[in-house]
Amino acid sequence: MPKRVDHRERRTLIADALMRVAAEHGLEAVSLRHVAAEAGVSAGMVQHYFRTKDEMMAFALSVVHEHSEARVTRAVAALGEDPDPRTLLRTMLVELLPLDEARRADGRVALAFLAYTAVRPAVAVALHQETAGLLAFIAGQIRRAPAADRRVDPDRAAVGLLAVLEGLGIYLLGGHYPPETALAALDAQLDLIFEPAEPAG
Repeated sequence: MPKRVDHRERRTLIADALMRVAAEHGLEAVSLRHVAAEAGVSAGMVQHYFRTKDEMMAFALSVVHEHSEARVTRAVAALGEDPDPRTLLRTMLVELLPLDEARRADGRVALAFLAYTAVRPAVAVALHQETAGLLAFIAGQIRRAPAADRRVDPDRAAVGLLAVLEGLGIYLLGGHYPPETALAALDAQLDLIFEPAEPAG
């Protein structure tokens, strides 16, 4: 009986290889031939699953999103039921910052994809949808806070908070800031949106 092929597994194998090439050698090194060599498969197999480089890049980004969603889901679940909006947002955003090697690897791929889509509007559509969804979620969480604890317009605050997150991520990837500096800056931005958190202890 012929062996059943797990196509999702093979696509993920190839996308993971693409991510390693992009993270270790830069986006310019991403090619069908290099990805096939990194994955230990034939170039023909890569072409079977991804007809174009755009398709490979989009799938790799979807893998990064899956990694991020899994980390965020675990961290938020640990907060228990119905955490307050500030705590939930801080927990989620901390998980999205490249503070360890696994998150740095994902962050390097996401940054490479962002640069890749800057001159390819058609490829950027999925990224636009992802950004819009994240902004809507952040704004929704800000609206959950009592009016007395909110200092700004939720939609504008969401844009600013996401911009701070992305900027901190880029500087962390470049080694400009240590993690504690990035976390302090994130907390300062949250203080501009919400009443400052009570000191622990």
